[in-house]
Amino acid sequence: MGAVVALDTLFNGGQVWKGRPAPPAVSPQPTGHAALDAALPTGGWPEAALTEILLAGQGVGELQLVWPALARLSAAGERIVLVAPPYVPYPQAWQNAGVDLRQLSIIHASERDALWAAEQCLRSGSCGAVLCWPHKADDRALRRLQVAAETGQTLAFAYRSISEAINPSPAALRIAIDAKPAQLRVLKCRGGLARSAPIAFAVGH
Repeated sequence: MGAVVALDTLFNGGQVWKGRPAPPAVSPQPTGHAALDAALPTGGWPEAALTEILLAGQGVGELQLVWPALARLSAAGERIVLVAPPYVPYPQAWQNAGVDLRQLSIIHASERDALWAAEQCLRSGSCGAVLCWPHKADDRALRRLQVAAETGQTLAFAYRSISEAINPSPAALRIAIDAKPAQLRVLKCRGGLARSAPIAFAVGH
């Protein structure tokens, strides 16, 4: 039988490999919000992946959260697609946020077809970002969006109710937006632990 050696002796002697995972690659897609970037392991939106943005209601800054990234993408000639948005987008607000309206497309679809349309846009690889508002999306549907985002190397944003926070999700990143007080909470992020402290989020009007 081999000799018994104290574990700390092996550690101190450099004889045990201390498995430290490599740090995640820096995202080429910063969110445009310094405090949020600092809280995310990659320093920005997860590339080619699904991000879930969970809301207590509409109008809590959900568009302001993504506008900086969308403005940068559209300026680079990337197509931005909105799939079945709940309201007609106000063009002046998008333009004021720096989004090139020539690169903005809106797809009107029924609730049944919206997920399919979002998946096809993501999978095509011809879009810089795809935004969707699925009302009824189970784990399987969200996983299809995640895989489609990876396939098409596209940013995917799914806006859903805050009530979905209790359910697991295949999304690479989940962010909750609280209205009172106005703040962000990172519920899940790929490549590291979710930050527990809320992040102040000023909503413009």
